[in-house]
Amino acid sequence: MACRGMFFALTQEQEAALMATSDDSDVREFVEELEMGDWDGEPLDCETDKAWDAIHRCLSDGTLGCGRRLSPLDMAVLGGGHHHEGDDYIVAHLRVEEVAQVAAALSDVDQVWMRRRYDRIDATEYQGVLGDEDFDYTWYWFTQVRDFYFEAAEAKRAVIFTVDQ
Repeated sequence: MACRGMFFALTQEQEAALMATSDDSDVREFVEELEMGDWDGEPLDCETDKAWDAIHRCLSDGTLGCGRRLSPLDMAVLGGGHHHEGDDYIVAHLRVEEVAQVAAALSDVDQVWMRRRYDRIDATEYQGVLGDEDFDYTWYWFTQVRDFYFEAAEAKRAVIFTVDQ
């Protein structure tokens, strides 16, 4: 599978529709509608390619553990409520107030801090190849995610992160 991550900032209407889903099939259909842009209003989304893995590891405890809500940084990628029960797909959901907390925390992350965290990733647990090139790739996508969170917080939107396994 692709394992490419995607963030979406949800309007109140979209968040209500997500909350109204009743099973994995409904959740996938909801996300497909987001991906196709079948909603009114200005879309706000952010791709991460496969960098979401290293980004999450850097912002959390170095693992792919999710949903622990240890800190706003830990919630940035895989934190929050999860709306898909199967192991093959992740839909992590942050409410508006959590998005604001994450955006504020991300504003303090600089490249030096991120590199120190990146260098602590366990190579045996990471599917990528650790090194300067991979860090540059991770840092680039992190800056996109950070900007996305700033925009989502400013627009007072909830956020979901999706990735297939």
